[in-house]
Amino acid sequence: MATASNRGTVGRDDTYGRSRAQWASLIVGATFLLVGILGFIPGITTNYDNLGFVDQHGAKLIGVFEVNALHNIVHLAFGVLGLALASRHDTARMFLLVGGIVYLVVWIYGAIVDFASSANFIALNTADNWLHFLLGAGMLGLGALLWRDERLAERRLATA
Repeated sequence: MATASNRGTVGRDDTYGRSRAQWASLIVGATFLLVGILGFIPGITTNYDNLGFVDQHGAKLIGVFEVNALHNIVHLAFGVLGLALASRHDTARMFLLVGGIVYLVVWIYGAIVDFASSANFIALNTADNWLHFLLGAGMLGLGALLWRDERLAERRLATA
């Protein structure tokens, strides 16, 4: 018989009571937050003196990924959103699914925009495009695979 002390923990390694989707949202959100912060640190961002708000040339995160202040702010906002939406299974999953779609749209935009044009306002390059594709596919995949809140099944077992 389940007691109050073990209810909801049957078969769980997670002592914090989070679903796998919530953990994924936390990890993805924290990563975006870190990347957004790193984009504002000289040295980690090369050619930092060329970091403009919406200009598309010059500053590169770790010397590879084109960034500007807007790009970094989007990463920061996306990170905060991922952390905030990780509080519930359904919102964590929504973050992964919708975020994955958003990043796939950014990938498509990056594939068709001329990098040298003013339409490239979020500072994209080829490396960014491939990263956005991987992020979009990965987030979408996580959101789809982690559809089930395994905590519900465990609660049913614990109360049975």
